[in-house]
Amino acid sequence: MKILSSFIAMVFLGGMVNAQDRLTGETFTTRSEILAQNGMAATSQPLATQVALDILKKGGSAIDAAIAANAVLGLVEPASCGIGGDVFAIVWSAEEQKLYGLNGSGRAPQSLSIDYFMEKGMKYVPLYGPLPVSVPGCVDGWFTLHEKFGRLSMEDILQPAIDYGNNGFPVSEVIAYEMASSYEGLKDQPGFAQTYMPSGRPPVKGEVFVNQDLANTYKQIVQGGRDAFYKGSIAKTIDSYMKKHGGFLSYEDLASHTSNWVTPVSVNYRGYDVWELPPNGQGTAALQMLNILEGFDIGEMGFGSAEYLHVLTEAKKLAYEDRAKFYADPEFNKIPLETLLSKEYASQRRNLMSPDKPADTYPAGDMEIETGNTTYLTVADKDGNMVSFIQSIYSEFASGMVPDGLGFVLQNRGQMFNVQDRSHANALEPGKRPFHTIIPAFITKDGKPWISFGLMGGAVQPQGHAQIVVNIVDFGMNLQEAGDAPRMRHRGSSQPTGSKMTNGGTLYLESGFDTETLRELRKKGHRIGFGVGMFGGYQAIGVDLENRVYTGASESRKDGQAAGY
Repeated sequence: MKILSSFIAMVFLGGMVNAQDRLTGETFTTRSEILAQNGMAATSQPLATQVALDILKKGGSAIDAAIAANAVLGLVEPASCGIGGDVFAIVWSAEEQKLYGLNGSGRAPQSLSIDYFMEKGMKYVPLYGPLPVSVPGCVDGWFTLHEKFGRLSMEDILQPAIDYGNNGFPVSEVIAYEMASSYEGLKDQPGFAQTYMPSGRPPVKGEVFVNQDLANTYKQIVQGGRDAFYKGSIAKTIDSYMKKHGGFLSYEDLASHTSNWVTPVSVNYRGYDVWELPPNGQGTAALQMLNILEGFDIGEMGFGSAEYLHVLTEAKKLAYEDRAKFYADPEFNKIPLETLLSKEYASQRRNLMSPDKPADTYPAGDMEIETGNTTYLTVADKDGNMVSFIQSIYSEFASGMVPDGLGFVLQNRGQMFNVQDRSHANALEPGKRPFHTIIPAFITKDGKPWISFGLMGGAVQPQGHAQIVVNIVDFGMNLQEAGDAPRMRHRGSSQPTGSKMTNGGTLYLESGFDTETLRELRKKGHRIGFGVGMFGGYQAIGVDLENRVYTGASESRKDGQAAGY
């Protein structure tokens, strides 16, 4: 017992334990980057990565491969993603030399308003059951992307997922753990146990899991297109299921759904343009953090130093106060994006920080306005097209609601609405999109593509995006090192749902930061915590245009794989 206690103390109090000795790279790196010329895919599950490569080899575009991989992930990683959820993407068009953004998130039911929650005295939307269910935007997002950038038929694209659904697949290690750790509170939701607990429990690592219901649903989508989901038998099944179980999502909500092409937003960080999608997502927070950090000599501070982790944490707190106040559906609000992303505003915010002491509270900006579990993947094809693609059902197994015979769970994204304050930008309104956590990212240099990347994990995502950029730009890490490096995650900020930060929150650190760093952070007044599995999962693809070579990375926190050909 003493030996085990000493080991735990060494890991979490700063002693780095390496699993291997590598000849090159940082000591924390798990493997080399993947290099290939013709195509690259990086996803959170190897079967999905291999399907993406198969699609590329058949002549499919990066978008075709991303959709195929996402369909497989909805099957093999069901606690995190699926067609009951939403999708966002940033696409680099090699032909047009231009970035496109897609917002494929769904909206609140038209029959549900904030009055329902206020009359019942509910301060928050529940996490499970019918109340947090919003329109699933994923399938329409697939078809919207495919219409513009696709090459192969949807039959070719979805057939690998259909085959795996019918024949089964062996459940991988991290995914099996996530399924086992998140089902207990959901097993009584209608349809859940029948779909995800065929033996009275979730499948374990290495067990072959079959989901023929989902395979049949994919077949219907192949045969009937996106209308099969939003206007056909699938929509009718969802409608009757929700009515039967006290839900508000209706056939009319599904039939009226549309995705939207949006213009990505960016800031320049030390000569590199970092791109995110505008609200209702939270990508703007990563950009605000980078603007604040640009005022410091981060490279001189050094990776893992107390000085760097302090300013990173305080930058996060500042950005997340604005996130809590302003980020919401732009169709219902005028969001001051230009100000939020300006260097002048970042300078004002930076001046609120103390170099020696963490703040208990920060004010949000005073501009006037008018009234996260996830999977991330990225693919690049032989023609230079790249897609940064993120898809989610929100929390593990989402609402737990599985419509009769469809084989997928409905998302609980509506849980992110504010139901305490009618005047809040993110207040629940019929037909409104909720604040969203999932965010794809992209970096360009001198107007040319450089890196497509993302990091799944709810509210950690903007923090993770900023850390990846800093690791690469300031600390000179390669794509694999940038993802494998130990991360921080700050919790306790004010939220778009209505909670407020009053005590400065807690700074959580992965193993790998040394004892002196932790001691100095505590001396400054930071509350330090430790955890496992809360720091996200990262994939990335970089491109070397001079040599025409792709670089792929997938870090070790998930079951993922980067592979090329």
